[in-house]
Amino acid sequence: MQAPPVLVFIYQMPSQAHRDTFEKLDIPKEKSAWVKPFPLSHPPLYTFRIITRFPGLRHKSANVNAVTKDLIANTDNLCASTSNRPIDHLMRTLLTLLFVLCLATTSAVVSARSAPDPLAARVDEFVASELKRQKIPGLAVAIVRRGEVFKAQGYGLANVEHDVAVKPATIFQSGSVGKQITAVAAMLMVEDGKLALSDPVKKYLKDAPASWEAITVRHLLTHTSGIPNVDDDNVDYHRDYTEEQYTALAYQTTLSFAAGRRWSYSNTAYQLLGFIIGKAGGKFYGEVLAKRVFKPLGMTTARVISEADIVPNRAAGYQLVSGALKNQDWVSPFLNTTADGSLYFSLLDVIAWDAGVRQRKILKAESWQQIFTPVTLKSGKSYPYGFGWDIEERAGQLVHEHGGSWQGFKTHIVRFLRDDLSIIVLANLREADPEVIVDGIAEIMNPAQARPTLSAIDDKKANVTARLRQLRQAPRAGKLSADEFARR
Repeated sequence: MQAPPVLVFIYQMPSQAHRDTFEKLDIPKEKSAWVKPFPLSHPPLYTFRIITRFPGLRHKSANVNAVTKDLIANTDNLCASTSNRPIDHLMRTLLTLLFVLCLATTSAVVSARSAPDPLAARVDEFVASELKRQKIPGLAVAIVRRGEVFKAQGYGLANVEHDVAVKPATIFQSGSVGKQITAVAAMLMVEDGKLALSDPVKKYLKDAPASWEAITVRHLLTHTSGIPNVDDDNVDYHRDYTEEQYTALAYQTTLSFAAGRRWSYSNTAYQLLGFIIGKAGGKFYGEVLAKRVFKPLGMTTARVISEADIVPNRAAGYQLVSGALKNQDWVSPFLNTTADGSLYFSLLDVIAWDAGVRQRKILKAESWQQIFTPVTLKSGKSYPYGFGWDIEERAGQLVHEHGGSWQGFKTHIVRFLRDDLSIIVLANLREADPEVIVDGIAEIMNPAQARPTLSAIDDKKANVTARLRQLRQAPRAGKLSADEFARR
């Protein structure tokens, strides 16, 4: 931890020559200040006083004042005995005394502040236990309270083969946490007047089937379009598709329901949204993110995935195969650039993102309001999802969160609005469950956020339960009969 700043005030400056001499000592301006002359018994002499910004120490000043008085007395004596010495030598002597005094005060404060925080220690213990239990190679965890970073720490390994530890600057893949960032890019286009939430997607995807006529940009953002995920059987993850080839696969799907009727999570919808942002803005959606999201928010290492590029601090993604740790499966470059969550970012980047969301940066207030408003279905009922965020209530407070999973990485971010608490977990294992870790940390930070324990429901119809168990086991024994399901 860096020592807090110390202000050195110089009181009595009788001449410009003396002032010029002091300027030559190169004391940082933010750590010094001139104040009006303070009368002493020897007006021509320099008098120093230490003023600190330490909480609880500013007027715990008995010791500081005592030392200051001693220093003033010593200054008088020193000046009396060295009046024929060059003034710069005198100044350097006094500043040496001041430096010793500053060290004494700052070290005392830093020592007091370095005591371990019991909450932080409990978080460390819990995360370490989950790292072991879930067999996760590495994790990055951040806790932000009231806009201040309480913890930003790496655990385990970013790269197992090279024995590289996870740090706050380690680069992970975003998975679907990237959808909320894509949503901001879409709203930037809306604010620019290049896109409207009510625009039909066929305005930009000219070859989309007639069945898509009613689907709008808003439907894509809220997972209410009815467009299903392109089936794994129809996608070759090793093929480097063009945008046109991939959209053609989406056009071949059958809508799961009429637009706006229901909610169903769709990666394909966000992939199409990225293509639409590109068409509306005249540039790849990743360029929009780089210039208008990442740069202004200070997300200095966030970017679209590229396995070909040299990316400092990049973590490796892993998966468990028959219990053994293996490297992630390779996918083609095109499928690693789509807008459903193909981003690189570090814990520091996500902390910067969280700050931007908290302070409602980049977008207008009404755009953020749209993002965090639960979608209304055609039935008039709402579903707890906005634009790239799950919206729910826990223990009486509003919670915004989202998870992600892609290519050997799992991620999760949650924001407790009343507590003004954000928790971020990034993991480099496909089978990891970062939401469990987020929930555990939330309970440590605020026990009221503990997930309710589920208990078994009393079985009031034991005969029905027994019959259902019998029907479930019958196929395994080859004894299931059609007569069991015939009407009588």
